Amino acid sequence: MALTLYKKKRSFKDTPEPTGGKANGGELHFVVQKHDATRLHYDFRLEMEGVLKSWAVPKGPSLNPEDKRLAMMVEDHPYDYKDFEGIIPEGNYGAGTVIVWDEGTYEPLEPTGDKAKDEKALLKQLKSGSVKINMHGHKLKGEFALVHLKNGKDDNAWLLIKHRDKYAKETDVTKKDKSVVTGKTITQTEKTSTNIWGSNRAAKKSAFQKAEETTGKTTKKAAAITAASAKTAVKKKPAPKRPA
Repeated sequence: MALTLYKKKRSFKDTPEPTGGKANGGELHFVVQKHDATRLHYDFRLEMEGVLKSWAVPKGPSLNPEDKRLAMMVEDHPYDYKDFEGIIPEGNYGAGTVIVWDEGTYEPLEPTGDKAKDEKALLKQLKSGSVKINMHGHKLKGEFALVHLKNGKDDNAWLLIKHRDKYAKETDVTKKDKSVVTGKTITQTEKTSTNIWGSNRAAKKSAFQKAEETTGKTTKKAAAITAASAKTAVKKKPAPKRPA
């Protein structure tokens, strides 16, 4: 998938989500974002072809090889999305709070040491419907597989499975619920985040506009205050004192 579908679903004058970005460095990167949208889920993203191939994992990744987690493939996301953490305003696609639950680098099980060659091998695996990787994250380590469920009903359904290796365990890794970037939970991020992607763009906006983007709506109280201020300016009279 190209970024056409990603951009089609979003209005970038309203959402803080990134629009692009260019891959760099000699390693392939991954990110897993915890996303409290209509339903809480985890977005599993692998760098390939300069974008992030993406899957929505309702229950989140598991370190237990017995767990076969459903992963629904979604549209490609821009490379810069790997750093996105904040709030997608109400009224926008995927509205809700996002944290970087895990991040790191990855490679195929038989790496060549050459990024371009490794990426070519991974794209071949992706096309075949069986992607096997070695992950180097804060929470996700070792071998994992993404297996396409070719059942004819839902072509974007995959399974995310942990291989049996020294990092496999039965404990629930999703209990580690904090961002690896800020150390905050989803709830804490929702209450305190002022992170709007593109600080230059955000700086040009008024405090009123920033509040609108963060909450997804303009409160009646704010509108009333704005109207009262405009009326006072026209009459050139001091505003009446409000009762305590």
